[in-house]
Amino acid sequence: MSLPRGAWTEIDLGAITRNVRALKALTPPSTRFMAVVKADGYGHGALRIAEAALAGGADRLGVATLEEAVALREAGVTAPLQILAEVPAEGAPFVVRHGIIATVASGEAAVALSRAAMLAQAQAVCHLKIDTGMNRIGVRAEDAAALGRRLSDLPGLVFEGAFTHFATADVPGDWEFDRQVARLTSAIDAMRTEGVRPAIVHAANSAATILHPHTHLDMVRCGIAIYGLPPSEATISKMPLEPAMSVKARVSFVKQIGLGDGVSYGLTWHADGPSTIATLPLGYADGVHRVLSNTMSVLIGGSRCPQVGRICMDQLMVRVPAGVAVSSGDEAVLVGAQGAGSITMDEVAGLAGTINYEMACGFALRMERIYRA
Repeated sequence: MSLPRGAWTEIDLGAITRNVRALKALTPPSTRFMAVVKADGYGHGALRIAEAALAGGADRLGVATLEEAVALREAGVTAPLQILAEVPAEGAPFVVRHGIIATVASGEAAVALSRAAMLAQAQAVCHLKIDTGMNRIGVRAEDAAALGRRLSDLPGLVFEGAFTHFATADVPGDWEFDRQVARLTSAIDAMRTEGVRPAIVHAANSAATILHPHTHLDMVRCGIAIYGLPPSEATISKMPLEPAMSVKARVSFVKQIGLGDGVSYGLTWHADGPSTIATLPLGYADGVHRVLSNTMSVLIGGSRCPQVGRICMDQLMVRVPAGVAVSSGDEAVLVGAQGAGSITMDEVAGLAGTINYEMACGFALRMERIYRA
C-alpha cells in the first residue's frame, strides 16, 4: 500500500546529468569519470541517479557495499561498477558472479577473490586501495608495490587499477594533501619498478576534481558534486552546480494561538503575540534533525517561516508571518526554492552542525521520492 503522506523529496534528474557533464568538462578527454552512487545515491535513489549520471557521460559507477552493487546489477545496470571498500571473503563469489570490480587492500582479500574466480572459471577485476594518510582502509603506501605484484601473479585476477582517497582535498593549500599526492606517486613508481603497471590510477574526489586538476590522473570519482552540493566553500565560486534535491511538505494543520502560548514538547517556544502556527507532517524520523528546533525556517507562499518549538518525530511547527495567508494543503519548502526565496542544503546542514552529505542521506529515511526529468 502506498498512500500520500504530505511530505516528499523531489529529485531533478536533469540536474544530475548536467552536473556530471560540467564536472567531466573539467577533466582531460582521456580521463574516465566515476559517479559515486553509494548510500542509495546520497539519499537521491541509486538506480535513477546511476541512469542520469551515465546519460551525462559517466563511464562507471562506485558504491560502498556488495549489497548496493548487486542491487544495481539486478536492476539491469551493466556499466562498470566498483565497490570502493574491501568485501569480506564470503562475498567474493558474488563479486565474481555479478561482474563487479573489487577493491583489494590485503593479501587475504586477494586470495579469496582469486579462489572465487578460479572456482567460477572466470576472471575478477580488482583495484588496489593504497592508504596515503587518511588511515581508513588500504595497504600502506610503502607496501603497495609488493601487494600489487601479488595481485598480478594470482590466477583469475585482473589487476586493473590502484587508487587512494584524499582526507583534505577540500582545504586549499593543505600540506597533508600534498603529502598524500607525493605518497601515491611514490607508491605507483615503486609498482612500476616491480613491473606492475595498473591501467587506471585514480585519486580525485569531488573537491580534488574541482580544485586540483593535477590529481585527475586516469579517472576521477565524483560523489557529492554530481548531486549539485558543494564539497566545500572553496569550490562554490569555482564550480557552479545545480542542486538536485528539494524537500517539501504540505501544511497539515493551521491554528491560531495567543500571547504566551507555547508550542511542542517542553514548550521551549512561547508566542510574543497572537500567532498563526502551521504544522507540517514530517520530523526527525524523516531526517529533519531535532537539533534544528527553533533555528531553521521553511518557505510558505515564498515567505520564510521560522520553525518553532521542538521538532517531533513525525511533525514540526512553523510560525507564519503576519500578512501571509496559509491553509491546510499549502506547499512548504524545507530545501529548495519557492517564489523569490530559497533555502539550501548547506544552510540547513550548517544550522544542524553537520554537512550537506548527512542531511541529504537523512531525508531518504522514509519520504517518498518524486523524480523530475
